[in-house]
Amino acid sequence: MEELTRSETAVAMGIRNEPGARERLALVNLCAKLLQPLRDAYGKPITINSGYRCPELNKAVGGVPTSQHQRGEAADLSIDGKAGDLLELIEENHLPFDQAILYRKRNFLHVSLRLEGEQREQIIIKK
Repeated sequence: MEELTRSETAVAMGIRNEPGARERLALVNLCAKLLQPLRDAYGKPITINSGYRCPELNKAVGGVPTSQHQRGEAADLSIDGKAGDLLELIEENHLPFDQAILYRKRNFLHVSLRLEGEQREQIIIKK
């Protein structure tokens, strides 16, 4: 949970970034069904740049008001290498996901997994 709620911005700005019960449940779901299986498949360290963001923190970092980070359903991931490799592993291993946004220029992958409802399996590639 610490890895998914840690934020240098929150610390610097004195923001208490504590998920509620529903958000914690969503984070556990995200880890169990997507993040840990992805780490296992990759076999090397994956850094979580951003996980849960309370509304105040989400606004402070310029997140969109509808961000799944606020619901505990998203994480931004980076690796020592090409973040696109993670997207390939998600597809090859048929891991469940709602959204995967590859930011090539910034070399990280945003992934989300809805706690409830159907997953969109939406892939977006940004430069």
